[in-house]
Amino acid sequence: MQSLDSLPLPPIKSNHTDLEIKSLDSTSITSNSWGYASFPVENFQRYTSPFGKRINPVTRKAQFHTGLDLAAPFGAYVRAWWGGQVVKLTSDKGCGIGITIASGSWQHVYCHLIGQVKRDRAQTYLVDREGGIILKLGQSVTTGAIIARVGMTGSTTGPHLHWGLKFNGNWVDPALILEQMYQEQKYSSAGTRTLNQSKT
Repeated sequence: MQSLDSLPLPPIKSNHTDLEIKSLDSTSITSNSWGYASFPVENFQRYTSPFGKRINPVTRKAQFHTGLDLAAPFGAYVRAWWGGQVVKLTSDKGCGIGITIASGSWQHVYCHLIGQVKRDRAQTYLVDREGGIILKLGQSVTTGAIIARVGMTGSTTGPHLHWGLKFNGNWVDPALILEQMYQEQKYSSAGTRTLNQSKT
């Protein structure tokens, strides 16, 4: 398995200009930090299935689980982990309603969502009218943008988000990324508190 240290950050797409990003305080979460990323689901309850080998809870067969399952209430909002472009919208028996977003060499996959994948003329959309969400194939999204809601489509035993990450086509354990995000956000918060305390 590839070391997290050898994996570069995805490219930044934000509302900040390059000049604004460069001028941010050094203790803030900046464009060269895993702390810039967004946790992918609101109202998170618990982790229900880790990345790696497991017994599938539906089929009861051994399989390699390509993501991390995050339990959340039915209808909880799903947010883009990183800014990028919607490159795939799926509707199948496994993932159910799913979204894939590309951020440079990274792809992030979101499964078991509420809604329908619809095709209108030459365009493909994910539509969740009750949630007020219409996501278009090819659309650019920013870090933390609401992209969907947690559902139970596809092969699932309860409402949760299956969240997968790929780097250069290879699956990466999302728990490693979440740990790095947590450490950098914690470090940033501690640095900001220290800076504020020194000014008083």
